[in-house]
Parts: sequence; C-alpha cells; structure tokens
Amino acid sequence: MCTSLGNYATGGVDAMALDNYWHPRCSWYGPSGIGSARGIKGFRNWHQIPFLNGMPNRVGDVGKGYIFGDGDYVGFTAWPGMQMTISNDGRLGIAPSNQSITMRSLDFWRCEKGLIRENWVLVDLLHVYHQLGVDVLGRMKEFNKARC
Repeated sequence: MCTSLGNYATGGVDAMALDNYWHPRCSWYGPSGIGSARGIKGFRNWHQIPFLNGMPNRVGDVGKGYIFGDGDYVGFTAWPGMQMTISNDGRLGIAPSNQSITMRSLDFWRCEKGLIRENWVLVDLLHVYHQLGVDVLGRMKEFNKARC
C-alpha cells in the first residue's frame, strides 16, 4: 500500500488503489487541524485530495521508514517521511508560498480481514509551521497575555 501511494504522480488518486487496501467502512483519524474521515470516499474528499492539491509534488520514501506490527495492528513512521512544496491553493490555511517542507508522521492501522479498518495519524504540524517561519506556541503565548 505504501508503494501504491506513490503512484499519484503518474496516475492520480485512482492509481493509488485504496480499494485494494482499505475496508469500505474505514475510519481515518487525522491530527487536530485536519480532522477525521469516514469511508474511502470521505478520506479522499476530506483529506487526500485537498492535501495533494495543495502539495502535488509530495514525495515519500517508504525505504526510509520503519514498519512494525502485532497481529491486526501495524505502525509505520518515517521522520521525515515526505518532502513537498506548498503550492496551488495551499493547505490548512497555509498560503501557497512555493516553499519546500518536510513532514514527519506516524501512522497506526487496525486491520480487519486484511484491510485497513482504522487509521490513526500523527503529523508534527508544529514542525511544518516552524519550517514556514510560524511560531505557533509563541502566537498562543501572545493570545493569552490577558490570562497572566
């Protein structure tokens, strides 16, 4: 499946063949700021397509990652696992600056009958914003001055 995700560059989302790996009633739990999705169609429309539209040149190197599992539970991480340029319409309120970034993430999958039924995704969004020159925690401190 990780290898198939790289097929986007040559064949779009259909070439990623999610139906071969994901349960039709899967649940995808993204990090705060991205949200969750239900079913393959929900995942594609809520997360995958907007992600790829904002960063269409994203490249992941499965060979640099680590996969581990126990029974029906599998984890995969690469730190960083992808590199991309924020372009087109941008993503998550990030302007399309054409700036290159890397993304660090960790996925946990629960499989059912050989298909991914649930996927928990951790993305280091603070690191993404840091690469863009945004100090998220510094901004939070500014917003909370009245509480001091």
